Amino acid sequence: MECICNRDIFNIKIEADIAADPFWCSHCGCNLDIDDFPLSRSLKKELINWVTEYGRWLDWSTEEWLPGGKKLEVEHNSYGLLLTEKVKSELGEAYSIHFSSSKMII
Repeated sequence: MECICNRDIFNIKIEADIAADPFWCSHCGCNLDIDDFPLSRSLKKELINWVTEYGRWLDWSTEEWLPGGKKLEVEHNSYGLLLTEKVKSELGEAYSIHFSSSKMII
């Protein structure tokens, strides 16, 4: 698998964002297709569900915290870290994988 930066992809960042798969090239930041990775169907589903929950701690119209938002973000980041460990387990040592948490915490 190659990226737009013309490198073979071995360094991957897992990060949630709106309307994007959770896999990113660590070199150029290109969003990668989750289906390009040999993961179990159940883990892919967990990852997609996790991404879908991104930002539920904010009022997007005002970009302010919702009540309990800081706690929701912490929980989201904790679950993302857990999912990253599952991805590492399923992909083995073929990739260098790291997690990038949401940085909305003030």
